[in-house]
Amino acid sequence: MPKLPTTRAMSLALAATAGAAALSFALVSTTSATAAAPQSVSGSPEGAFTRIADFYGAYVDAVYDGDGATADRLRSFYLSESLQRELAQWEEAHHANGVLRAQNVPLQWKVTSTGSGTGKTNATVTLTWGGGSTTRIHVQADLETKKLTSITD
Repeated sequence: MPKLPTTRAMSLALAATAGAAALSFALVSTTSATAAAPQSVSGSPEGAFTRIADFYGAYVDAVYDGDGATADRLRSFYLSESLQRELAQWEEAHHANGVLRAQNVPLQWKVTSTGSGTGKTNATVTLTWGGGSTTRIHVQADLETKKLTSITD
């Protein structure tokens, strides 16, 4: 006649099985929750870096939608007067959009801070085009006025 496990052995086996099942469920739940987490974007009207990101996000949307009036208003609000004049000259010479440094509209944009100093904040704007190619633009904004003061290749 086979010997049945003791009550203690049976309890340990059940506890181990339950623990393994709970761990497996926790891993699956954590992975699923992470994959389904909503995206978020944040910023502050007080930060010059945020203003760079806000400008590029809204500007790309306006140009993509073919809304030239909104694009012009955004340029007027976010860009210093001297930068607006500089871009007009650049666009005349290059027959392209000076803010985007291109004749077409990117499909994605990303703004990365490259630091602040001497009253300015600096960022690199990465524009992604059809086919996955990218270009990088260097942008500077004044910390006091929060206006963009420089856009260069």
